[in-house]
Formats: sequence, structure tokens, C-alpha cells
Amino acid sequence: MLSKNEIKEIRALGQKKFRDERRLFTVEGEKLVEEALHSGFEVVGLYRMADIGEDAMARISQLTHPSPALAVLRQRDPEPFSIGPDELALALDGIRDPGNLGTIIRIADWFGIHHILASEDTVECYNPKVVQATMGAIFRVHIHYVDLPVFLQGSAGQGDDTIPVYGTFLGGDDIYSTPLTRGGIIVMGSESDGISDEVASAVSRRLFIPPFPPDSRTSESLNVAVATAVTCAEFRRRFMKSDFH
Repeated sequence: MLSKNEIKEIRALGQKKFRDERRLFTVEGEKLVEEALHSGFEVVGLYRMADIGEDAMARISQLTHPSPALAVLRQRDPEPFSIGPDELALALDGIRDPGNLGTIIRIADWFGIHHILASEDTVECYNPKVVQATMGAIFRVHIHYVDLPVFLQGSAGQGDDTIPVYGTFLGGDDIYSTPLTRGGIIVMGSESDGISDEVASAVSRRLFIPPFPPDSRTSESLNVAVATAVTCAEFRRRFMKSDFH
């Protein structure tokens, strides 16, 4: 049985300030909990509806319809990292929608991208809605919150010996006919504002996903998660044959 205090403590993890203070977060659902148990993340608590009862599970759950299992995990500690010259990474500038961030983390996992650089105003990756939307990818993709303009200018920058920084813009070059490199950092902008001027100044190669047919009247823009998937797919497609043959 869970005490009232235990229920209160777990339920509080639905709020960012408590997740930040305790460095904990929750995952829900049998599949996610099973992945969590094999992820290398420290499991602080494991709760099953069969053991604690439906009422208690409903009180600790962040879901409208509680799942049969919930786990409390310790967050990853910030860690040093670097982006290799042939490595592809994502940079997210002001992504505020939890569903979009979760989907982008899942997309990164699918395309073998291990590092995501997130601006400080991007939604927190341990938000319950983000975690659910990742479908387990949160355990395999590392998300680093950084001062994005400073990071891109200092660690990637521009020039012959640095990592190319790509960005998606409505006024960019056609992604399907523009030369791409195996490695680099792909910047995706916020849903409403696109890539900020500060971050844009660090972008060395501007890309555009054209509509079809090119001169057709279409929607104003693509959803950021959809645009991320299209962009990552094109980068991987270019080098798939050379990488696996």
C-alpha cells in the first residue's frame, strides 16, 4: 500500500519544479517501464496496478487513463560530450510543444542520432508528455540543454575545419539538390518563430524542403517534427549505400 505522502511525492513529479529539485521523473505504460528497467537509468520506484490497486495508480498517474505500470527514475546527470566530424546531431531552437519534442527524440532514435542540443527555452525533456511521446527513445538519445548560439558559434562555428551547421529556412536551398555531408548539426526552429536570428547567424548552410509540385499553393510550412523527419531521412539516404556496402 502507498501512503498519502508517497502518493503526494510521486504525483508532484508532474510539475517541473519538483522534477528539477529531486532530479526524478516518471514513465508510464508497460512497454515504457520495461524499457526503463533495461535502460541503465536508476529506477527509484516501480509501481504496478495489480499491487497497489486502481485507485492508488490513478492518484499517482499523469495520464487520463492510468496504465498498469509506472516507474520513477533518476534523471541523467549533465555530461561532457562532443560531436564527431562524421556524426549527425540535431539542435532545437525554442521547441515548446511537448508532443513535438517527444516525436523529434523518437525520430532521432530511428535515424541513429545520439545527441540533441536544445536551447534553454526548449521544453524540458522529462516533461511527462514528452516522455510518453518518445515511446522509449528518451532512454537512448542524449538531450543536452545549452546556450545554443554560443555552442554553435564556439564548438561548431563556420570554416573548413569545423562541423557544418545546417538550418531549415523557407528561403533556403532545395534539400534534394544541395550537397550534404555525412556529419553535421541540423538546426530546427520553433513552431511559431522558426530559427532565431542569434542561432541563424551560426548556420553555414540553409536548407528548404520544397512542396510538390514546386509552384503549387500549399500550407505555409511543415510541422517541425515532420520537417525533422524529412530532413534526417534525406541526410541518411545520401550516405546509406556507402555506409553499408
